[in-house]
This record gives sequence, structure tokens and C-alpha cells, in this order.
Amino acid sequence: MKENKYDDLIFFEQYEQMNRSQKGLEAAGEWHVLKDMLPDFSEKDILDLGCGFGWHCRYAIEKGARSVVGVDISEKMLEKAKKINSLQGIEYVNKPLEDVDYPDEKFDIVLSSLTFHYIESFDVICKNVYNWLKPKGCFVFSVEHPIFTAFGNQDWIYGDTREKLYWPVDNYFKEGKREAVFLGEKVIKYHKTLTNYINTLLRNGFKINELIEPQPSEEMLKDFPEMKDEMRRPMMLLVSAEK
Repeated sequence: MKENKYDDLIFFEQYEQMNRSQKGLEAAGEWHVLKDMLPDFSEKDILDLGCGFGWHCRYAIEKGARSVVGVDISEKMLEKAKKINSLQGIEYVNKPLEDVDYPDEKFDIVLSSLTFHYIESFDVICKNVYNWLKPKGCFVFSVEHPIFTAFGNQDWIYGDTREKLYWPVDNYFKEGKREAVFLGEKVIKYHKTLTNYINTLLRNGFKINELIEPQPSEEMLKDFPEMKDEMRRPMMLLVSAEK
């Protein structure tokens, strides 16, 4: 299913107001961890799957990448990317990830940020990425953590006075479609277990270099008191793998 919620005008306008949308990578809660997992970009050819506003594309070019291709299903996302992150060496492509096709061994590094939980088959993604990567190429991505996606609605269980009691986890091993609420709108996502993510990488020939469940930085915990709730359950999963 190739849902494109981000081209819905109301949803997109709300997404634009998010802190990470306006301020870029430094406002992303996981960036302080993810940036240390990234390889050297110097003179490398990069593919960014689900590039959104193009913040990672800009970062790669600024760190010396030779070329960057940013792919996204959302036309509105790419219109914004071309306005704020259009540097020499970046090409933006408006396609669903399932329809992307590139020659074997075209890229040195493939990135993806918080995208694969919108895609039904992680196996197809892994097969394609493995083929597109050059030998010893790197695949670094983030996804919503399986504990975060399992129940489906992606919200806390609240007490009588709206205090956050706990995060629900149910039907963990029943993979597949979930209907979540994000920015007040219903969005289709696909729950996958941790076993699925890791074994699919291994089955397709990848070596896993690092796996991290990021916590908020001390600075974010200090500046944004609400971030303390992010210490109660993992929201994201970060993985670095190698061909």
C-alpha cells in the first residue's frame, strides 16, 4: 500500500510546524546518536530513501559527498526540500520507494530516516539496497521501534486525571498494518518485530555493525521537560549495516 498522507494539505501544514521540520537535524531527538553512526561521506555517492525535507541530503553534501539522490513519495515534501535544501550535487526524485530502481553497485551509502514503518515489506527494501550498494557499502537507517508500533494507536494509556500510566504493547508478534494517529490524523503504518528487522538484514547478506535504541540527550531532557517520558519506552531503532 503506497499511502501518501504527506501530500494532504492539512496534514502537511501540521508537519511543517514540528520542531524537527523547521530546525532540521539538530532538533531531531535521535540525531545526537545517529550522526555518530554515519560513515565518512567524502567523495561518496549517497541515496536517501524517504528524504522528506532533505536535511540528511544537505548534511551529506556538507560533509563532502560527491552526489546525493533523495527519494520521497510526497511531492509537497520535495517542493519544500528544493526550497530549503537544494545544494549542488543533490537530486530529488518523486517516487514511492517500492518503485525505485537503480543499477547494481551505484551507491556507497544508503540512508533512511523514519520511513520503513510506512512500507509493508522490509525484505524488498533490503534486497534492493544490497544490490544498489557497492562492496563494503553502508546502510544506515532509523525506524519507529517495534515496541512503539506494536499496539497500533501509538499513544499512552491515561489515568483519570490524564496522567500517563503506561505505554501499551499488545499483539507484538502479529505483524502488519496498524492505524495510528499522528498529528491528529489517521495514518497507516506497518508493525515489524525486532527479529524481522535484524534477520531480514542478515538473510540478505548484510553484516550488522551497530544497533541502538536512542535516548534523549541530557540537553533535550533539560530544555524540554516533556522529553522525560521518552525514557519510559523506546520510540526509535537505529541500525548500521554493511554489505
